[in-house]
Amino acid sequence: MNELPQQLVNGLLLGSMYGLVAIGYTMVYGIVQLINFAHGEIFMTGAFGALTVYLWLPGGTTMWLALPLMIVGAIIVAVTIAVGAERFAYRPLRNAPRLAPLITAIGLSLALQQAVWAWYPDAKSARTFPEIPGGPFELGDVTIQTGDIFLLCAAPVSMAFLAYFVMKTRTGRGMQATAQDPDTAKLMGVNTDRIIVLAFALGAAFAAVGAVAYGLKYGQIDFRMGFILGLKAFTAAVLGGIGNIYGAMIGGIVLGVAETLATAYIADIPGMDKFGSQSWADVWAFVLLILVLLFRPQGLLGERVADRA
Repeated sequence: MNELPQQLVNGLLLGSMYGLVAIGYTMVYGIVQLINFAHGEIFMTGAFGALTVYLWLPGGTTMWLALPLMIVGAIIVAVTIAVGAERFAYRPLRNAPRLAPLITAIGLSLALQQAVWAWYPDAKSARTFPEIPGGPFELGDVTIQTGDIFLLCAAPVSMAFLAYFVMKTRTGRGMQATAQDPDTAKLMGVNTDRIIVLAFALGAAFAAVGAVAYGLKYGQIDFRMGFILGLKAFTAAVLGGIGNIYGAMIGGIVLGVAETLATAYIADIPGMDKFGSQSWADVWAFVLLILVLLFRPQGLLGERVADRA
């Protein structure tokens, strides 16, 4: 029990990262009802975009100066790829059977992995990501690394910005209208194509911030990092209620805390020692999803997807 505060903080940090990526899944699905399985790879390209900016900077550049530039670079790369994917891969299939864009998303995911692998000569192995100097910091029984502080600040700031944008701006209200009924929104003068592009761009921007947080937290990135994390982020979106942007963050935090506590304490149960290893963390995440879907199929906060049948 002495470790519980530390494990809860670890789960909060992990869940915040899942939530940042899950926002992209839930926004796109809420508006165009597309499961963008390439979103995990967009997260990955954001991490490599940030690393590329860092490597281009002159030697001796402090991390405090480099970090804002890395965030901008990550966002530019991720948003460019996401918008390009929407324009050239998903938009031509918007009225096609739902299986077609799903298969396209899977193909795009594999293509992005191979593109990054080919672009970086040594991408077969993990690439070292720069760290923020200082730390760790002790707060009672809790130890917080310097990279974790970035995530603790970025997640609430990102959510506050998104909440303000969606609820208070004209474009945000246009997004809500498009999600509820795109045909009626178009008749009311909403440019639904622009709204859909914006949903892809915003989701990619949040994923890019999550990618920088991932690199700072773990100290390394690789071209396969987006696959499992993307699946978990999609799980978080479903867990919170698909189409619900607040549910995506809540679902991510619940998933991160549950995964952390499971790997920390299941090994202490007699006969369950092998099930508490880190390799079982992914299994317990999906066990939680199955349980929630069995008893509350609409997710924790409920779906926000219009019936367009």
